[in-house]
This record gives sequence, C-alpha cells and structure tokens, in this order.
Amino acid sequence: MSRAKEVLITGGAGYVGAVLVPKLLAKGHQVKVLDLYIYGDDVLDRVKDHPHLTQIKGDIRDQDLLAWGIKGCDTVIHLACISNDPSFELNPELGKSINYDAFLNLVDIAAKGGVKNFIYASSSSVYGIKDAPEVTEDLPLNPLTDYSKYKAKCEEVLLDAATDSFVVTTIRPSTVCGYSPRQRLDLTVNILTNHAVNKGEILVFGGEQKRPNLHIADMADLYGYLLELPSDRLQRKIWNVGCQNYRVREIAEIVRGVINPNLTIKTVPTNDIRSYHVSSRRIAEDIGFEPRHTIEEAVRDLKIAFEQGKLPNPMDDFRYYNIKMMQTLNLH
Repeated sequence: MSRAKEVLITGGAGYVGAVLVPKLLAKGHQVKVLDLYIYGDDVLDRVKDHPHLTQIKGDIRDQDLLAWGIKGCDTVIHLACISNDPSFELNPELGKSINYDAFLNLVDIAAKGGVKNFIYASSSSVYGIKDAPEVTEDLPLNPLTDYSKYKAKCEEVLLDAATDSFVVTTIRPSTVCGYSPRQRLDLTVNILTNHAVNKGEILVFGGEQKRPNLHIADMADLYGYLLELPSDRLQRKIWNVGCQNYRVREIAEIVRGVINPNLTIKTVPTNDIRSYHVSSRRIAEDIGFEPRHTIEEAVRDLKIAFEQGKLPNPMDDFRYYNIKMMQTLNLH
C-alpha cells in the first residue's frame, strides 16, 4: 500500500461514509469525519475509539470549521450533500446552500490549505435521460433537476480549480445498494428488498426504467483504492462507476429470487421516467477498477440485517428515508 494519508471525509457519517470510514482506518489512514450526524451520533460506534479517527460534528457551511478541520489533511473525499431529487426539492434554497455554495468554499479552502487530492462524489443523474445504448463520460450532460444541475456545476468548479499541486477527481456513482450502519431504504434495490422482506410483496413503480446499481462495498473500496494511486492517474479524471444495469422490474425479479420465489410483484404507474445504461468501462481501462459485488449480495446482506434486528421498524422509521428525515428536522 502507498503511504498512509490524512483524509477529511465530509458526510462521513452518511450511508456510504459509515462503510468507508472503517475501511480506511483498517488500511492505516488517519481519518477526520465532518458531519452533522443527523442520523445519529452512533453511526460510527464500532470505530469510535480508533486512535486514527477524529469526529467533528458540524455544518460544512461553516467556513471557519472547514478551515480548522482541513488542517493537516492531504486528501478530501467530499460526500456531504442533500442527497436525491425529492429531498433537494423540499427546500431548494437549503439544497443550493449545502450542495453548491458550501462546495465553492470547501474547494477554495482545500486548495489554499495544502490539500493535494480532492475527490468529489457527483452522480450519474447528471446525464438525465439518454437514448444511447451506453452512457459514457464523453456524452453531454443533461441534468433534469436542481439536484443534478448543481452536481454538474460542482464538477465544473472542481475542474477549474485543478493545478499542479491540487489534483481533482470526480466520481459519478450509480445508485448504491446494500447494508450500512447508516441505512437508507429509499434507494431502488433497498426499497424492493424492504418490501419483499417486511411487506411480503414487491411494489414496482413503472418498471421499464433502466437503472445502474453499485454495491456499497464496491463504492467504499473505490475511494480507498483512489488513495493508493499516484496523482498523475487522478488529475482531472471523471469516471462513471457502476456494476449492473437492469430495468427496475428485473431488479424486482432478482429480489424475489433471493427472498422468496413465491412473492407477488405489483406494478403501478410512475412519473419518474429516468432511464439510462451507464458504462463503467473507462475506469476499468484507466485504473483497473472493477466492482466485485452484485445486487444479489446486496439483497442478501439486507435480508440478514433485517433478520438480525439491525434495522428495526423499517417501514416507518424516518431515519431510513432522506425526504422524511428532512421533513422531520426542518433544516435551514
């Protein structure tokens, strides 16, 4: 492994962060987490006493806190945001302040504060609806919502900030799935699995939309892998990262096969027509990264978590659903 890094992870107590942080600590990295911890102060409990972990409870819009937290860090992994379209649309002004305005300050502070590598979690939603058989990084962006528009704008800002001493990398992840100590049950695979296990049937909205998916372990492993690469392989790179492109009805069939082949699948109309087949060929060719986990594994992991009581009250607890959490907290 390359030398240990000192890493600031914004949003490190979120869905991906809760899986990523223990992995980076296990690799010997020094990790700082900056997060509001709105989903609970216990998300990182299994590593809370690790000598290489610093947890900072705070708002990424606090520039003084950012400047303090970033001291000594050579890498930033920026995960924090109001995540997904419905949550953003609840309060567009709040969404912009966190997803875009705070990003401008973070990039500026990082570049001036001696950070060498900045890794940004964008989204495959920046492509919008594409008729192309495969969506590659060369296709023009067509973001359809404010959430995805600001994701695209942040990509531009980051590219413009790149210098010989400030290396920037953008990841466009597919929809992440699987179990995390900070669980989300409002993502396609996770939704269908929750219904299958806890309602005894699977409800599919639409079904013909094609959605790319990525196991959460692969998402976390990628960030860890990027820390091991030399800067010249990362500078100004933009990569899709996904694994399996399936129609939603096909995902429902996979879930049914893992949970119970006798389950009923019900289909209802939807206004969400986003559909795209994301190609992750470039990241495999550029740095040799290929996902190792499957949707089936994600479904099995969730099934086990439900059976072990790790996800109590999964249909009603607002902590598993970003939009419900936003409505409950009434952030500003």
